[in-house]
Amino acid sequence: MDQLERNQSILYKYIPEKAVPVIAEWIYVHDFKLRIKKSRSSKYGDYRPPVRGENHQITINHDMNKYAFLITLVHEIAHLTNWNKRQDRVKPHGEEWKQEYKLLMRQFMDYEVFPIDVIEALKRYMSNPAASSCSDMNLLRVLKRYDNRQDTVLLEDVKEGSTFCYNKSRYFVKGVQVRKRFKCKELSSNREYLFNPLTEVLVISSPLFAANS
Repeated sequence: MDQLERNQSILYKYIPEKAVPVIAEWIYVHDFKLRIKKSRSSKYGDYRPPVRGENHQITINHDMNKYAFLITLVHEIAHLTNWNKRQDRVKPHGEEWKQEYKLLMRQFMDYEVFPIDVIEALKRYMSNPAASSCSDMNLLRVLKRYDNRQDTVLLEDVKEGSTFCYNKSRYFVKGVQVRKRFKCKELSSNREYLFNPLTEVLVISSPLFAANS
């Protein structure tokens, strides 16, 4: 099995089948290392330019669904192609990177790659892509429909006053919504934190009565 075939066999586990040949070819042509990482709450992926003779390196969290994985991977490959053309002479997420990202994503805007709801959300997001796809609430909400969640739910679907577990070890009570986030009180410290509505949590208990009843 040659390198291209090895790349394809690995990629089938993480991205839509129709996208595999293109991504495998890009890994070969651009000669970068793709590393699959454990989940990181601070980011979904990152790009590191070549240093001291090493290859370009891209890392992606392992626990993303295949559509989110592909979108994040192409985001990072756009950093690579942007760096190859301009090195660090431009802003990381400036207009040059946006054009690279749009150009690369154009090849995957196909109903054989993404479901129709993801395509529609992507079209809106790609009109002016941000530094992170998770900053686009509409796209993130659509992508989360395809997560393989078993016990967890989205915080926006949890009743106010419910106790939930976050990150397997911290316990909070859901409070009121403040602008785009929910104010939640940590039980151990009594401190309040603001949570993204699309945070995945494990509900421990629900209030006996709805908050507004």
